[in-house]
Amino acid sequence: MSITIVTTGLHGVLIVETERFEDERGCFEESWNRRTFREAGLDVDFVQDNRSLSLRAGTLRGLHFQAPPHSQDKLIRCAAGAIFDVAVDIRCGSPTFGQWIAVELTPGSKKQLFIPQGFLHGFLTLTDNTVVEYKCSDFYEPDCDGSIRWDSLGIDWPLRSPPILSAKDRAAIDFAHFESPFIFGEEL
Repeated sequence: MSITIVTTGLHGVLIVETERFEDERGCFEESWNRRTFREAGLDVDFVQDNRSLSLRAGTLRGLHFQAPPHSQDKLIRCAAGAIFDVAVDIRCGSPTFGQWIAVELTPGSKKQLFIPQGFLHGFLTLTDNTVVEYKCSDFYEPDCDGSIRWDSLGIDWPLRSPPILSAKDRAAIDFAHFESPFIFGEEL
């Protein structure tokens, strides 16, 4: 297996492109191989895999983070459907604090998004029956869970109508009132 790492405008947020083998039966690819990722510079110990199914296009999940001491690196992939995947820098003192990037992820794109600790994560489903899978470097801890309003950062979400939100995301605080627990340059 080989992978290609593409840097983004947000330091640490990476697009990971995997190798795919195709024939008349379909295709095969490794979405995660510890040795290959480590050799490419991504030496992360993932401890939890998550999977979400969103039944309708226009479902917006986020913007979420998990605070120290249980902050998480994440590796996100779209297993079915399509998503507009977003990462936002929330590291105090970072030259890109409050800035965001977005990547469209689909099963056919061979792309995954690596989001390190110190970033918000959220996504908008672009199709019905969208499945998102992601690896996390720490276990879910409800006491460290946080959410920022999806519409408080000027993200250009490709919405056709108001998004479908969870109660948690409807009650999230505005970014302007958020005090980040992350400091740029600190190892977590």
